[in-house]
Amino acid sequence: MKESWQRNLIVLWFGTFMTGIGSSLIAPFISLYISTLGHYSKTELNIWSGLVFSSTFIVLAIISPLWGRLADQKGRKLMLLRASLGMAISISLMAFVTAAWQLLILRMLLGAFSGFVSNSMALMASSAPKEKSGAVLSLLTTGSVAGTLIGPIIGGILVNITGYRRVFSVTGIIMFLVFFLALFFVKETFKPVEKKNMLSYKQVWEVVTHPAIIWGMFFATLITQMTNQSINPVLSLYVQELMHGQGNITFMAGIVAAAPGIVTLVAAPFLGRLGDKVGQIKILGFGLFFSLIVFSITAMTTNVWFLIVMRLLVGVSDAAILPSVQAILAKESPQAITGRIFSYNQSAQSIGAFAGPLLGSAIAGFIDYRYVFVGSAILVVFNLINYFTHTKSLAVKN
Repeated sequence: MKESWQRNLIVLWFGTFMTGIGSSLIAPFISLYISTLGHYSKTELNIWSGLVFSSTFIVLAIISPLWGRLADQKGRKLMLLRASLGMAISISLMAFVTAAWQLLILRMLLGAFSGFVSNSMALMASSAPKEKSGAVLSLLTTGSVAGTLIGPIIGGILVNITGYRRVFSVTGIIMFLVFFLALFFVKETFKPVEKKNMLSYKQVWEVVTHPAIIWGMFFATLITQMTNQSINPVLSLYVQELMHGQGNITFMAGIVAAAPGIVTLVAAPFLGRLGDKVGQIKILGFGLFFSLIVFSITAMTTNVWFLIVMRLLVGVSDAAILPSVQAILAKESPQAITGRIFSYNQSAQSIGAFAGPLLGSAIAGFIDYRYVFVGSAILVVFNLINYFTHTKSLAVKN
């Protein structure tokens, strides 16, 4: 008979998988949807698209610590229910907007209620055996990655069949299913903490054994998210340039976009188990060094096939970095503050998701597409400096 944490892992994997599908169904055509809501010039459309897309991450970065504190006080399952239900309602309402400002407000609400994946991580980090945390969190990571890969494909099919608005309705239904999945099948043994006994922000860092490691993980998350997202706004334009405007550009751009996630899906469980044996710090260091090499070589890309190969290799570094960060946070966080630590990491991830595309667009616009990867390599250098000064030099019990 499976233990409760093993059953939760199965349920939450499907939950994060469905959340990945739900969140990525709508992402590829946000700007196209906005263009149907009014008569906008090219500049106005770009501004509205940027505001609508980034607003979710800005709000999520600000509000995540508040939800993290509540998670430590009331339990992680409650946060799973709050996130899934809030996302279901806000996304469903997007099908009925008639102006861009209405969509902007709903995207901000989406950011305010997001956090299913991070709370799933926090719940598993606090319940799974510490010696298995690398394998558990790596496996859980594959759920959202798989959903994110499949989502755009399903979304593209649905748009062609039903139009934009119906896709929001379908996404809302998916998130309602995630809500009921968490409600009936996730089990949590949690002793509520009275508000007067809750640790303050300052006290949180006093009970952490190695605060420098925690901050190092936040920085690693932020930089990794920036490097992953920096090319996204101009990816299709870069592919178009490499293909000299010939052939099925959108199809090839889709392959390039999906390549890292495909490899991460396969490699993450293996690297997670390896990290539990040799130490997550070593796997993290490997991932950072490997990403520096990959981004540096990618800057010399001359054709789309070479770009695809290099993006596949990015998936290897992601599979090493992201689950290792989660596992290290799990091992370094006392159970009473796990929710807040993971919510702070969520904020770092959201800031990276917001800043990365802005940086990539600026570099591509003022210099050239390939220099986006040069910028990513430089960011990884800062990540390596962080690794050696705040992480590698400290003894971590793995």
